[in-house]
Amino acid sequence: MGLSHLAIVNALDDFNVTAICDSAALVGQVIEKYGKLRYVGKYEDVLALPDIQAIIIATPTTAHAPMVHAALERGLHVFCEKPLTLSAAESEALAALAASKGLVAQVGYHNRFIGTFNEVKSLIAAGALGRVTHVQAEAYGGVVLKPTKPTWRGKAGQGGGCLYDYAAHPLNLVNWYFGRPETCTGALLKSGFSAEVDDEVYAGLTFADGVTAQLSVNWSDASVRKMTTRISIWGEGGKIYADRQEIQVFLTGSAPVPAGYQEGWTVKYITELTPPVSFYLRGEEYSAQLEAFGQAILGTRKEVQNDFAGAADTDATIEMIRASAMGDLSAGAVMTQQRRSGGMLGKLLGR
Repeated sequence: MGLSHLAIVNALDDFNVTAICDSAALVGQVIEKYGKLRYVGKYEDVLALPDIQAIIIATPTTAHAPMVHAALERGLHVFCEKPLTLSAAESEALAALAASKGLVAQVGYHNRFIGTFNEVKSLIAAGALGRVTHVQAEAYGGVVLKPTKPTWRGKAGQGGGCLYDYAAHPLNLVNWYFGRPETCTGALLKSGFSAEVDDEVYAGLTFADGVTAQLSVNWSDASVRKMTTRISIWGEGGKIYADRQEIQVFLTGSAPVPAGYQEGWTVKYITELTPPVSFYLRGEEYSAQLEAFGQAILGTRKEVQNDFAGAADTDATIEMIRASAMGDLSAGAVMTQQRRSGGMLGKLLGR
């Protein structure tokens, strides 16, 4: 993602790349030689450069919190890859710090810049479904299909695993639509090929106003060539189904029907819902999110999409799922009794 962001931001008119930083000197030196960009080996030396205004952080998740904090203290606008941190409390503190300094702070949840998922947001806001009752959030991909020596993504405690690295995407969309969940039940983190982390994630979530959601994510799905994210939403006034390619909307007419839609089925495709971008790489959404970052810094865009506060909601949701999967929420009374008796369950869970 660092190379991807570099290629895009280096092509955008609103940015001038001052320097790049990477722990691998070979990578940095090759980019410096052939890309004609300055390579700096140490992060603290980057922060000491006199002319920088913003920084893009695309490192393993464990490094995000200290790097982001140092950049904000330096007075820099920050774009950080997802998830923001491994702690909702840390993410909330970083959001508060950025706000106190008046800095633009954005996280790379690119699905919010995909036209179909953006249209879902607009339809919900317009009340097209009336009262929403249930959501199905899914993501599947063939990332881990055999036992291999793990990178940081396959190591526990480093932000690795399907929950942090994959499920964060559909969760962030659901957070965008309905906020932070109130409860999580029935969460399952299942490992197959990975030795230290989860490969499958399933959970039930409850939001305000009685909205429920079911999360189903599997990054060891050999039937899928590349990541496939889907959102299905049921309401008293109809149903919405959206993926990367199209949005299918069924409206009963019991709620206001937005312009461009009709009672019954309406189908719209990504090609008619995607605004043009000035530079294309991988997908319009990757350029669009960095364009929005630049516009927010320059003041030509009022709203900061994917801000740190929104990312903190996703980090909190991840924590709820992990807690539910480990029994911390559903077995509270049992745990209390086991602590008093010195039972084996308390010992196994480190209580």
